[in-house]
Amino acid sequence: MGNDRLYSSGKVTEDFTFSEQVAEVFDDMLDRSVPFYRTVISTTASLIRQFVPPGSTVVDLGCSTGSALLELSRLLPDLHLRLIGLDQAPAMLDKASRKAEMFCKDIEFRQQDITAPDLAQHIAGADVILCSYTMQFIRPLLRQDFVNNLYQALSAGGLLFLNEKIICSHSMLNRKFINIYHEFKREQGYSELEIAAKREALENVLIPFTAEENLRLLRQSGFSWAEVYFRWINFASFVALKEGQIINTLES
Repeated sequence: MGNDRLYSSGKVTEDFTFSEQVAEVFDDMLDRSVPFYRTVISTTASLIRQFVPPGSTVVDLGCSTGSALLELSRLLPDLHLRLIGLDQAPAMLDKASRKAEMFCKDIEFRQQDITAPDLAQHIAGADVILCSYTMQFIRPLLRQDFVNNLYQALSAGGLLFLNEKIICSHSMLNRKFINIYHEFKREQGYSELEIAAKREALENVLIPFTAEENLRLLRQSGFSWAEVYFRWINFASFVALKEGQIINTLES
């Protein structure tokens, strides 16, 4: 795993993209940039164990290098889950496939534009959908249709896990939260130059919603139940349930 030094010079030549350079250091970037990343995954695994039967299908949208699926495979081996990762970036899928070859050969990776209008057809019958720090990169006007697609694709009784960077509706509190987050990044070894450059690169790419706005998207799409199950300052994890009994129908 490479160390994330992409912005060590403090210079930003283009907006953030999921390039080959990013793919090579992405795992380190996640561990050092997303607070309690491993805790969120292990909590997600605990919830999956509580809700879904063995043999269920889990689809990770925007799976990047496959870390979440690999961790679920390690934490839930007795459930014999069918694990599928979708991502649009070839560099991310290549890294994910190489990691799976070493640690878990039972994960299927597919290249897919997850914002495509026909997404629901590609993942129809999924029992669990993961969307981790992905929707924040989707244009705000497209997000309700995106979540509608996820609701449509889930089997009855299925779960959606949504992890997002968020903002506060109160501007002063929001600034204080950002200050605390930047202190977290400094504790992970990022310099002031790196923090400022990364923020500039993401400025027009990553557009967070409030926790309330994310919950509204979930409820308006049809989920009967949606709650925050983990939160740290300006990061939040949501779980939503589609009512009914799980039926495994995802086609190969």
